Amino acid sequence: MLVISVSSLKGGVGKTSVALGLASAAHNRGIPTLVIDMDPQADASTGLDVPVTTPLDIADVLSAPKEKIIRQAIVPSGWSGSAQGLLDVIPGSPRSAEFDRPTLSERFLRRLRDALATIEDDYRLVIIDCPPSMNGLTRAAWLASQRVAVVTEPGLFSVAAADRALRAIAELRRRGAPDLQPLGLIANRVRMKSREHGFRIDEMREMFGPLVLTPPIGERTVLQQAQGSARPIHSWPGESASELAGSFDSLLDRALRTSTIRSRSQSRSGAQAHDGEVVADAAAESPAGEPSAVNAESAVQAPENGAPVVPETAPQADAAPITGPQSGVTQSGVTQAEAPVEGAPGLRRRDLR
Repeated sequence: MLVISVSSLKGGVGKTSVALGLASAAHNRGIPTLVIDMDPQADASTGLDVPVTTPLDIADVLSAPKEKIIRQAIVPSGWSGSAQGLLDVIPGSPRSAEFDRPTLSERFLRRLRDALATIEDDYRLVIIDCPPSMNGLTRAAWLASQRVAVVTEPGLFSVAAADRALRAIAELRRRGAPDLQPLGLIANRVRMKSREHGFRIDEMREMFGPLVLTPPIGERTVLQQAQGSARPIHSWPGESASELAGSFDSLLDRALRTSTIRSRSQSRSGAQAHDGEVVADAAAESPAGEPSAVNAESAVQAPENGAPVVPETAPQADAAPITGPQSGVTQSGVTQAEAPVEGAPGLRRRDLR
């Protein structure tokens, strides 16, 4: 069972839209999928056509992470009718906000992971829609996951937030989640003809290398229309909907390849334990010209000093916490005046003139 958290440390970037798009792609292929709505706003539950009131929800699962409770909390999505096991949901709840604190114990943070272990044979894919913060709910989701998809927009503050998210993943991995890896950065709401968006996309690729997933998700009104009707994007008519559905299919392919690579790596690890060697050959799993999933996942790691290591194609950032424009993201404008950005050697700032 592959567990993916869909996250952003900045609100308003379309994180839930991406989670629903991935769920739509999985549902379209008939992959048994569970969506967990960890966001107290419960927008994913609404988009998946789940009733407003359900017997149990994610707050109950976090309060008592037992198999009986989690099974009672699972309801079928309206996308699949009343058939349970195709696309199921653990609904979100405003009550879960009481757990979104930075002071939760490590034991509590592992409750979701323990609950999912009781149903791991029921689903091939679990998608967790996280709140846009780095408090208790997001940390609990990440500890239950093998991969984190970081959603961002091609804008100054959103790219800075993505950088912070990758650092947080590396830190959590170092502190006790060795299986956790970034799936990559998903650029959402991209206007393909926008000069600013093109600049930011290039900047992200310079900073994060193969962690920037392709294709980016274009800004399309049809996505909001499908979500407003509580329908999967794959069932919505029109060329724009088909293009978006294809983008989510590609992202899902990437996620499923990492699951295959992880399984093979674990098998080889067991077979070669006497030598202490693990050989992971991802080249056969990636299309020509696309960075392999293993390379992408190893692009941000947590060495002993806690600072993530970025790909060779990008300058290595400082280990200190980064906020605002000093994060190594640049300010764009009509003309370019290059200047070093404090805290991010080698990157440049484009000032408005």
